[in-house]
Amino acid sequence: MPERPDRDPPPSPKRPGWRRATPPPATPPAETPGNHRSVIDSAVYRDGRRVASPTTLTETFRRLREQPGRMAWIGLHRPTEAELLSLADEFNLHELAVEDALEAHQRPKLERYGDTLFVVLRAARYLDAPEEVEFSELHIFVGPDFLITVRHGAAPDLPAVRLRMEGTPELLSLGPEAALYAILDAVVDGYAPVVAGVQNDMDEIETEVFRGDPEVSRRIYELSREMVEFQRATRPLVAMLHGLMAGFAKYGTEEELQRYLRDVADHVTHTSERVDGFRQALTDILTVNATLVSQQQNAEMRALAEAGFEQNEEIKKISSWAAILFAPTLVGTIYGMNFETMPELHWAAGYPFAVLLMAVVCTSLYVIFKKRDWL
Repeated sequence: MPERPDRDPPPSPKRPGWRRATPPPATPPAETPGNHRSVIDSAVYRDGRRVASPTTLTETFRRLREQPGRMAWIGLHRPTEAELLSLADEFNLHELAVEDALEAHQRPKLERYGDTLFVVLRAARYLDAPEEVEFSELHIFVGPDFLITVRHGAAPDLPAVRLRMEGTPELLSLGPEAALYAILDAVVDGYAPVVAGVQNDMDEIETEVFRGDPEVSRRIYELSREMVEFQRATRPLVAMLHGLMAGFAKYGTEEELQRYLRDVADHVTHTSERVDGFRQALTDILTVNATLVSQQQNAEMRALAEAGFEQNEEIKKISSWAAILFAPTLVGTIYGMNFETMPELHWAAGYPFAVLLMAVVCTSLYVIFKKRDWL
């Protein structure tokens, strides 16, 4: 970061301040169609205390230039192109960074343009009702005496960050870097509820997998896609923070801010490792689910095959008895036609012969079917 004018360093409190402060969070103004307000808050600070709350960007520029040693913190939510261009003219912002802030949909990154630092962050929050993760994009311009935030989405809660910083003016007096690190901390802290929500989803998915829920594959796929987005948000942030730490000596970063940034880096590294673990676990769960589904399908096919085999056995028995009963029926039908010219009708041994013939045929068929295990 660019060096600030020399001044007496403020007293360094014992880990106070903006990481775990207790003031109630502020809520940004609600947006309604046709009533969009780009400038969420604009303030001018001196020695860490708010000295002006301009209502327009033009007034902010004027108040900032009135006296040396002041810092402007401008918070924007989906600003117009004209607003960003006016900021670019006033603070000499690079046109590529302005273009990125306008278009959004950028990957997390950190770039330096002269004495201005441009940071892109991906914030996340867990939505309980639909059980999904929502991602937002945040662009930050940091200069020697200004910090501009351009937010695309609901997260993070920047008014709450500003409120915490204003509650510890000794930290805010360290300059725009302190505000930047506070925002980084808010984004990283916002990942914790997401990790907890995803862990709960993972537990539910494991239960559904072993319960045989047919919809679980779709849920695994959707959560896997969210974890891909989560990785894209956290992995670059690890490298970004290490890049900032590498520039401590070059840019004369205050020792207190160095400690805070190291703490943020530890948190984001832990989160990134958890997200990587989630992706691997989801891959394993998907494999297990596919195995269980395959086993279930095989069991169903085996049951169908067994049912078909039993049905075939019953059909063979029925067919065998039908054939056995058909033989006497055929003989009886022939001799029941009552033709006068049939020679056997007046034969004395005709009836015993017919009965014997039926018995022989039935017995023969029974023996044959029995040998073939049809009966």
